[in-house]
Amino acid sequence: MVNDIENHYIDKGAGDALILLHGNGEDLSYFEHQIEEFSRDFHVYAIDTRGHGKTSRGEKPFTIRQFADDLLLFMDEHGISRAHILGFSDGGNIALIFALKYPERVDHLILNGANLDPSGVKRSTQLPIEIGYKIASKFKDKSEQAKRNAEMLCLMVNDPNIDPDELKSIKCPTLVIAGTSDMIREDHTRLIADNIPDAQLVLIKGDHFIANKNHKEFNGAVLKFLGR
Repeated sequence: MVNDIENHYIDKGAGDALILLHGNGEDLSYFEHQIEEFSRDFHVYAIDTRGHGKTSRGEKPFTIRQFADDLLLFMDEHGISRAHILGFSDGGNIALIFALKYPERVDHLILNGANLDPSGVKRSTQLPIEIGYKIASKFKDKSEQAKRNAEMLCLMVNDPNIDPDELKSIKCPTLVIAGTSDMIREDHTRLIADNIPDAQLVLIKGDHFIANKNHKEFNGAVLKFLGR
Protein backbone atom coordinates (compact mmCIF):
# COMPACT_ATOMS: atom_id res chain seq x y z
CA MET A 1 0.00 0.00 0.00
CA VAL A 2 1.13 3.52 -0.83
CA ASN A 3 0.20 6.34 1.52
CA ASP A 4 -1.37 9.40 -0.12
CA ILE A 5 -1.67 11.39 3.11
CA GLU A 6 0.55 12.51 5.97
CA ASN A 7 -1.33 12.12 9.24
CA HIS A 8 -1.17 15.00 11.66
CA TYR A 9 -0.55 13.60 15.13
CA ILE A 10 0.98 14.32 18.49
CA ASP A 11 2.91 11.83 20.55
CA LYS A 12 3.90 11.98 24.17
CA GLY A 13 5.44 9.66 26.73
CA ALA A 14 7.44 6.44 26.52
CA GLY A 15 6.78 2.73 26.69
CA ASP A 16 4.20 0.61 24.90
CA ALA A 17 2.35 2.41 22.12
CA LEU A 18 -1.21 3.54 22.84
CA ILE A 19 -3.04 4.94 19.81
CA LEU A 20 -6.07 7.22 20.24
CA LEU A 21 -8.61 7.50 17.41
CA HIS A 22 -11.22 10.30 17.53
CA GLY A 23 -14.79 10.28 16.22
CA ASN A 24 -16.58 11.63 13.14
CA GLY A 25 -15.91 15.26 12.30
CA GLU A 26 -13.51 15.66 15.24
CA ASP A 27 -9.75 15.73 15.69
CA LEU A 28 -7.17 14.58 18.20
CA SER A 29 -8.07 17.42 20.59
CA TYR A 30 -11.07 15.33 21.66
CA PHE A 31 -8.62 13.44 23.88
CA GLU A 32 -7.44 16.53 25.78
CA HIS A 33 -8.19 14.79 29.09
CA GLN A 34 -6.46 11.53 28.13
CA ILE A 35 -3.15 12.37 26.43
CA GLU A 36 -1.33 13.76 29.46
CA GLU A 37 -2.54 11.13 31.92
CA PHE A 38 -2.03 8.14 29.63
CA SER A 39 1.44 9.35 28.63
CA ARG A 40 2.67 8.71 32.18
CA ASP A 41 2.54 4.98 31.41
CA PHE A 42 2.49 4.75 27.61
CA HIS A 43 3.85 6.28 24.42
CA VAL A 44 0.62 7.93 23.34
CA TYR A 45 -0.12 8.70 19.69
CA ALA A 46 -3.24 10.81 19.06
CA ILE A 47 -3.95 10.92 15.33
CA ASP A 48 -6.11 13.08 13.05
CA THR A 49 -7.90 10.69 10.69
CA ARG A 50 -7.89 11.22 6.90
CA GLY A 51 -9.83 14.37 6.08
CA HIS A 52 -10.13 15.34 9.75
CA GLY A 53 -8.31 18.01 11.73
CA LYS A 54 -4.99 18.82 10.09
CA THR A 55 -4.72 15.60 8.08
CA SER A 56 -5.37 15.98 4.35
CA ARG A 57 -8.26 14.28 2.56
CA GLY A 58 -6.10 12.53 -0.04
CA GLU A 59 -7.56 10.74 -3.05
CA LYS A 60 -8.40 7.31 -1.63
CA PRO A 61 -11.93 6.28 -0.56
CA PHE A 62 -13.40 8.02 2.49
CA THR A 63 -14.44 4.88 4.37
CA ILE A 64 -13.87 3.23 7.74
CA ARG A 65 -11.95 0.41 6.05
CA GLN A 66 -9.66 2.88 4.29
CA PHE A 67 -9.03 4.62 7.63
CA ALA A 68 -8.00 1.24 9.08
CA ASP A 69 -5.52 0.81 6.23
CA ASP A 70 -4.28 4.36 6.89
CA LEU A 71 -3.61 3.34 10.49
CA LEU A 72 -1.56 0.36 9.35
CA LEU A 73 0.60 2.63 7.20
CA PHE A 74 0.98 5.08 10.08
CA MET A 75 2.19 2.30 12.36
CA ASP A 76 4.61 1.03 9.72
CA GLU A 77 5.98 4.52 9.10
CA HIS A 78 6.58 5.05 12.83
CA GLY A 79 8.02 1.61 13.54
CA ILE A 80 5.09 0.54 15.73
CA SER A 81 4.83 -3.24 15.50
CA ARG A 82 1.98 -3.56 18.01
CA ALA A 83 -0.14 -1.09 19.92
CA HIS A 84 -2.95 -0.73 22.38
CA ILE A 85 -5.70 0.93 20.33
CA LEU A 86 -8.44 3.10 21.83
CA GLY A 87 -11.13 4.27 19.43
CA PHE A 88 -14.08 6.55 20.15
CA SER A 89 -17.27 6.45 18.05
CA ASP A 90 -16.15 6.22 14.40
CA GLY A 91 -12.65 5.80 15.83
CA GLY A 92 -13.99 2.73 17.63
CA ASN A 93 -15.32 1.45 14.33
CA ILE A 94 -11.89 1.99 12.75
CA ALA A 95 -10.31 0.12 15.66
CA LEU A 96 -12.75 -2.78 15.19
CA ILE A 97 -12.03 -3.09 11.48
CA PHE A 98 -8.30 -2.79 12.16
CA ALA A 99 -8.41 -5.57 14.76
CA LEU A 100 -10.28 -7.82 12.33
CA LYS A 101 -7.90 -7.13 9.41
CA TYR A 102 -4.60 -6.88 11.28
CA PRO A 103 -4.97 -8.82 14.55
CA GLU A 104 -1.22 -9.31 14.93
CA ARG A 105 -0.78 -5.52 15.30
CA VAL A 106 -3.18 -5.10 18.24
CA ASP A 107 -2.18 -5.64 21.86
CA HIS A 108 -5.28 -4.42 23.75
CA LEU A 109 -8.45 -3.07 22.11
CA ILE A 110 -10.66 -0.39 23.70
CA LEU A 111 -13.96 0.38 21.98
CA ASN A 112 -15.77 3.48 23.23
CA GLY A 113 -19.20 4.11 21.72
CA ALA A 114 -18.59 1.93 18.67
CA ASN A 115 -21.31 0.39 16.50
CA LEU A 116 -21.45 -2.43 13.97
CA ASP A 117 -23.96 -0.75 11.67
CA PRO A 118 -26.31 2.25 11.66
CA SER A 119 -29.06 0.28 13.41
CA GLY A 120 -26.93 0.42 16.55
CA VAL A 121 -27.53 4.18 16.82
CA LYS A 122 -30.68 5.38 18.59
CA ARG A 123 -33.25 6.39 16.00
CA SER A 124 -33.64 9.88 17.48
CA THR A 125 -29.98 10.48 16.64
CA GLN A 126 -29.73 8.53 13.39
CA LEU A 127 -32.75 10.04 11.61
CA PRO A 128 -31.35 13.62 11.46
CA ILE A 129 -28.04 12.17 10.23
CA GLU A 130 -29.82 10.38 7.38
CA ILE A 131 -31.78 13.50 6.46
CA GLY A 132 -28.62 15.60 6.53
CA TYR A 133 -26.85 13.07 4.33
CA LYS A 134 -29.62 13.16 1.72
CA ILE A 135 -29.57 16.97 1.62
CA ALA A 136 -25.77 17.18 1.44
CA SER A 137 -25.65 14.50 -1.27
CA LYS A 138 -28.12 16.47 -3.37
CA PHE A 139 -25.79 19.50 -3.43
CA LYS A 140 -22.38 17.78 -3.32
CA ASP A 141 -21.62 18.56 -6.97
CA LYS A 142 -22.35 22.25 -6.47
CA SER A 143 -20.60 22.94 -3.19
CA GLU A 144 -17.32 21.77 -1.68
CA GLN A 145 -18.81 22.13 1.80
CA ALA A 146 -21.80 19.99 0.83
CA LYS A 147 -19.42 17.40 -0.63
CA ARG A 148 -17.44 17.32 2.61
CA ASN A 149 -20.61 17.07 4.70
CA ALA A 150 -21.89 14.24 2.52
CA GLU A 151 -18.65 12.31 2.97
CA MET A 152 -18.67 12.77 6.74
CA LEU A 153 -22.32 11.81 7.13
CA CYS A 154 -21.89 8.87 4.74
CA LEU A 155 -19.61 7.26 7.31
CA MET A 156 -22.52 7.18 9.75
CA VAL A 157 -25.10 6.08 7.18
CA ASN A 158 -23.22 3.38 5.23
CA ASP A 159 -20.42 2.20 7.54
CA PRO A 160 -19.00 0.04 9.05
CA ASN A 161 -21.43 -2.88 8.53
CA ILE A 162 -19.73 -5.60 10.57
CA ASP A 163 -21.44 -8.96 11.11
CA PRO A 164 -21.54 -9.76 14.86
CA ASP A 165 -20.17 -13.24 14.08
CA GLU A 166 -16.98 -11.64 12.72
CA LEU A 167 -16.21 -10.38 16.21
CA LYS A 168 -15.67 -13.93 17.44
CA SER A 169 -12.30 -13.93 15.67
CA ILE A 170 -10.93 -11.13 17.87
CA LYS A 171 -8.51 -12.70 20.34
CA CYS A 172 -6.83 -9.68 21.96
CA PRO A 173 -8.05 -8.44 25.36
CA THR A 174 -10.93 -6.06 24.67
CA LEU A 175 -12.74 -3.41 26.70
CA VAL A 176 -16.14 -2.22 25.46
CA ILE A 177 -17.03 1.05 27.17
CA ALA A 178 -20.01 3.36 26.71
CA GLY A 179 -22.17 5.93 28.47
CA THR A 180 -25.35 4.96 30.29
CA SER A 181 -27.20 7.48 28.11
CA ASP A 182 -25.13 6.89 24.98
CA MET A 183 -26.44 7.57 21.49
CA ILE A 184 -25.48 3.95 20.80
CA ARG A 185 -28.25 1.64 21.99
CA GLU A 186 -27.21 -0.27 25.12
CA ASP A 187 -28.37 -3.59 23.69
CA HIS A 188 -26.11 -2.95 20.68
CA THR A 189 -23.13 -2.18 22.90
CA ARG A 190 -23.83 -5.41 24.79
CA LEU A 191 -24.08 -7.27 21.47
CA ILE A 192 -20.55 -6.14 20.63
CA ALA A 193 -19.21 -7.18 24.03
CA ASP A 194 -21.03 -10.51 23.96
CA ASN A 195 -19.55 -11.48 20.60
CA ILE A 196 -15.92 -10.66 21.36
CA PRO A 197 -14.42 -13.55 23.36
CA ASP A 198 -13.88 -12.58 27.02
CA ALA A 199 -14.50 -8.89 26.37
CA GLN A 200 -15.06 -6.66 29.38
CA LEU A 201 -18.04 -4.30 29.40
CA VAL A 202 -18.06 -1.04 31.38
CA LEU A 203 -20.92 1.46 31.40
CA ILE A 204 -20.14 4.90 32.79
CA LYS A 205 -22.69 7.50 33.80
CA GLY A 206 -23.07 9.98 30.98
CA ASP A 207 -23.75 10.32 27.27
CA HIS A 208 -21.71 9.45 24.18
CA PHE A 209 -18.89 11.80 25.21
CA ILE A 210 -17.86 10.28 28.54
CA ALA A 211 -14.13 10.50 27.74
CA ASN A 212 -14.51 14.27 27.66
CA LYS A 213 -17.28 14.87 30.20
CA ASN A 214 -16.50 12.16 32.77
CA HIS A 215 -12.83 11.69 32.11
CA LYS A 216 -11.77 10.68 35.63
CA GLU A 217 -13.99 7.60 35.61
CA PHE A 218 -13.28 6.89 31.94
CA ASN A 219 -9.51 7.15 32.35
CA GLY A 220 -9.63 5.03 35.48
CA ALA A 221 -11.50 2.23 33.67
CA VAL A 222 -9.06 2.31 30.73
CA LEU A 223 -5.94 2.31 32.89
CA LYS A 224 -7.31 -0.49 35.07
CA PHE A 225 -7.98 -2.55 31.92
CA LEU A 226 -4.45 -1.90 30.69
CA GLY A 227 -3.04 -3.04 34.02
CA ARG A 228 -1.92 0.37 35.30
